[in-house]
Amino acid sequence: MVRYSSFIDMRHMRYFVAVVTHRSFRRAAAELNVSQPPLTRQIQQLEEILGVRLLERNSRGITLTAAGDSFYADARNILALVDQGATRANAIGQGQMGRIDVGVFGSAIFDLIPRIVLAFREAFPDVEVSLHTMSREEQVKALVERRIDVGFNRFFSDYPGLFWQTIASQRMLAAVPTVHPLARRASLSLRDLDQQPIIFYPPIERPGGFSNFLLRMLHERSVAVHIAQNVEDVITAISLVSIGLGIALGVDSVRNLNIPGVTYVPFTEQDAATFDLCLINRADDHMPILEEFVRTAKVVGLGAVDAA
Repeated sequence: MVRYSSFIDMRHMRYFVAVVTHRSFRRAAAELNVSQPPLTRQIQQLEEILGVRLLERNSRGITLTAAGDSFYADARNILALVDQGATRANAIGQGQMGRIDVGVFGSAIFDLIPRIVLAFREAFPDVEVSLHTMSREEQVKALVERRIDVGFNRFFSDYPGLFWQTIASQRMLAAVPTVHPLARRASLSLRDLDQQPIIFYPPIERPGGFSNFLLRMLHERSVAVHIAQNVEDVITAISLVSIGLGIALGVDSVRNLNIPGVTYVPFTEQDAATFDLCLINRADDHMPILEEFVRTAKVVGLGAVDAA
């Protein structure tokens, strides 16, 4: 089988389509801004490559042969695909089109991350944003393996080849059963949690994370921790609070979980710990689309800090 693509170039197809569209070599030459002899030679060369007649010239102009009619339809489609491909490649190169895969977690998905995604989609509607729920360790692994482009989490450490930065901070609060006496308080101290049933997250499975930080804080305040239940995620924790099983600790964004039976109470200034939300990506990744996403995240995150 002859591979005609080795001999046919874009000029052959553009010239042929122009001649057929105008049904005239003269008008096609004027549109292409070439003289008529080179245009005629290109069409003749195309017919020689294919080994068939594509056009019939007569006193009334030109007509297509059956082979010419078939090639005309295919050539138009090919030229359209090339134009679309060039436009898409340019848009992707400029950060206007493409896809970005984002690793997300727990409480941040209730507030800040949706606002970041919304702002980014409004600015870049042709970019697909795909969210993937992952732990901190899973995000790091996925970044190294290039399965995601960026991740959000807390308590990032330095990892070879990865770059992280803080984009927002959120205050700690307590989710308290509405029927509990502490729910009527304007604010709480950590000492108020002494001997209270706490809905917790397994610290062993999250070394260096939120749970370990909370346990250290409570230990420093000599709070006797009574863990009523270990759970894997904040939604489960708040749901258990709603049925009176215990108190859960979280950050401001969990307020958006408007579950009946739960009252959110802040901590006093003395015990008002804050937790940074960090963005992490590959240090060598300079895709324009990623840089725009990071820029959007920082702007939205700064707005969240100012509003806090």
